[in-house]
Order: sequence, then structure tokens, then C-alpha cells
Amino acid sequence: MTRLTPETLDRLADAISFRPDTEAARLFREALGRFATGVTIVTAEGPDGPQGMTVNSFTSVSLDPPLVLWCPARASGRHDIFARAPAWSIHVLGAEQLDICLRFTRGGAGFAGIALGRTLLGTPEIPGVAARFDCHAHAVHDGGDHSILVGRVAQVTIAGPDDHPLVFAAGRFGAFEPVGG
Repeated sequence: MTRLTPETLDRLADAISFRPDTEAARLFREALGRFATGVTIVTAEGPDGPQGMTVNSFTSVSLDPPLVLWCPARASGRHDIFARAPAWSIHVLGAEQLDICLRFTRGGAGFAGIALGRTLLGTPEIPGVAARFDCHAHAVHDGGDHSILVGRVAQVTIAGPDDHPLVFAAGRFGAFEPVGG
């Protein structure tokens, strides 16, 4: 095993091996951060009104039937609202929408000041996003300290062709820039 020092952590080319259930759990999180993800906000109607959560654990599961998933943390105060919701919408954020992303992180402003619409499924709709997937809840699975929520896509809305996604990698937000021509 490579000895962990500040110098080895800063060198991307060095291989670092460890067990993720040891004191090196922070390194596990850092290693996961090497994989860039898109940024979404998932919305649902809760018992006390609209709920939203910034999420980067969104992915497709199946084309036939059309299934997607995302994974809320069990420790989140909003977890049970989403895990029990009959429907939710996944809003894919564009590169210019970091301000909206931050509204739905812990302690953010949430829906305050947003012209909130409703989807055909009755879920809260955030306007102006790059894409939106309106889903019926399909399954909830145990995922350790997270739950795996699978949704059957009922409706998809796509923004214009020049929209580029907001991206999250190595603990930072950024924009996707295509390489090559």
C-alpha cells in the first residue's frame, strides 16, 4: 500500500490503494470525485408542500421500459419524503445554473422566489432547465447509507440544442467543454 502523505494525494499519476471501510474513507470519497457527474435537482410534492434536493447520483437504468435512478442519503431530512413519493421529477441543470443548484443544497433558499410550475404528474417544475424527467416511483432499494430510487419515466422535456450541463467533479462545479471537432 502506498504511504498516504499530502504529496502523494496531490499527484494524480500515483496509484493509491486502500479499503474504503477504514480510516481512509475520506480517500474513497475523493476517488469517487474523480468521476465527473451531471448535476440535477429532484423535486416531489411533500406533505408540507414542494420539496427539492440537489443530486448528482442520477443515471439511466433501462430504455425499455424507460427507467432512471437516483440515490438520496438516508441521513437527509428529506429522504423519507422522496422515498415515499408516488412521483418525482429530475431536473438536469445547465452550466449557467449553479445558483439554482445551490438553492437546493442543505441550508439553501429552496423554492423561495422561483416561479414554480407543475408537471403533468403534479410534481414541482423548475423552469429553464436543460432537461427534465418526470417519473412515477417504480422501486426503492437499500443502498447502504443511501436508498436507490428507481423511477419509470412518464414524460421528458429537453431544452435547446446548445445547452451544456453543469458538471460536478473533485468537489467542484464546472461546465462541460467538448474536445475535438
